[in-house]
Amino acid sequence: MARPPRALRRTGAALVAVVALGHPPPLRAADADPWFGHDKVLHFEATASLAIVGYAGAAMVTTDRPTRVGAGAALALGAGVGKELWDLDGRGDASWRDLTWDLIGATTGVLLAAAIDWSIHRIFDWPVGPRSR
Repeated sequence: MARPPRALRRTGAALVAVVALGHPPPLRAADADPWFGHDKVLHFEATASLAIVGYAGAAMVTTDRPTRVGAGAALALGAGVGKELWDLDGRGDASWRDLTWDLIGATTGVLLAAAIDWSIHRIFDWPVGPRSR
């Protein structure tokens, strides 16, 4: 028996690969708490905003940058953990994924606030430490 031409064999192999690899995976139930759900955006935004506000508030009373960072992080993470504890008490759906997005948001907010603070002091050459007379 004669072998089919090379082009026909390649086409057949490609067709088998497309059918084998193109088969959709079996359907699974929808994830009740997706990593990129709408509520995760809210957790990120809320904690990032609180971290910036906490950093700015601390900047009004201290010139120590690590203290400012700590204040921003403490405010944001305190609110995020408090919200998850509230949910754990039966008033919502507690989620480690929500807490993860709280941490990501708090970190982003503190880093953004510190970067803006550093930039302003660098551009305008303002003193960072205690003011000398």
